[in-house]
Amino acid sequence: MDKQPAPLLEVDRVSLEYKTPQLRVRATHDVSFDVLPNDRYILLGPSGCGKSTLLKAVAGFIAPSTGTIRLDGKTVREPGPDRVVVFQEFDQLPPWKTVLENVVFPLVASKTLKRREATERARHYLDKVGLSAFVDAYPHTLSGGMKQRVAIARALAMQPRILLMDEPFAALDALTRRKMQEELLALWDDVGFTLLFVTHSIDEALIVGNRVLLLSPHPGRVRAEMNAHQFGMHSQGSAAFQNASRRIHDLLFESPDAIEPDIRAVA
Repeated sequence: MDKQPAPLLEVDRVSLEYKTPQLRVRATHDVSFDVLPNDRYILLGPSGCGKSTLLKAVAGFIAPSTGTIRLDGKTVREPGPDRVVVFQEFDQLPPWKTVLENVVFPLVASKTLKRREATERARHYLDKVGLSAFVDAYPHTLSGGMKQRVAIARALAMQPRILLMDEPFAALDALTRRKMQEELLALWDDVGFTLLFVTHSIDEALIVGNRVLLLSPHPGRVRAEMNAHQFGMHSQGSAAFQNASRRIHDLLFESPDAIEPDIRAVA
């Protein structure tokens, strides 16, 4: 029997909080999960369940109130080039830089590579996302889907230990969103990377992920973890896919006596 590889990312009993002027609000409560090398791991839950907050904590932008996040066995305490985020917004790209310059800049700014090597690597990943013909274009000339491809190329060019994606296709129209899902999976097959992906779409979770963590409505708690290896782009119409989708919906919203949000007055 093959031994399971050691986790690349470990989220261990993590609770996250944020403050408003009057309140301290618990976004997630006691969340634990492991991401293995080359996983396509999905955080799935309704709006407000803390999944994007969890992603920001993994990125190092937010410190857990309790619990620990470890990457390669080392506690995450701050942002680093080993974790790169692709957000939903299309304005991630400085508009005064060309497509090529947008991908080159973080490689040079982080002193990962000298400019010549950075340019070569940037061209390589822009080719991978099908944008070789647009290296001299500016972001305002690109469609939403193309801008997201640039953002993905820029992230992968950093060769992070884990790629973090926060609902990256949610603002796209349905046809473009499906095309981007297809391209992301093809890119994963071609390049090989570890993905932590946030979505509130059950179908997207089953299509993109090989493992799916279900988070309850606010505050986010682990409902269940499901395997989705058997599903892909062409599974949506199948009975198995529809059954899995219904099961996930029931698991997410099954509790008749929903847990009250953990909200406390700020001292």
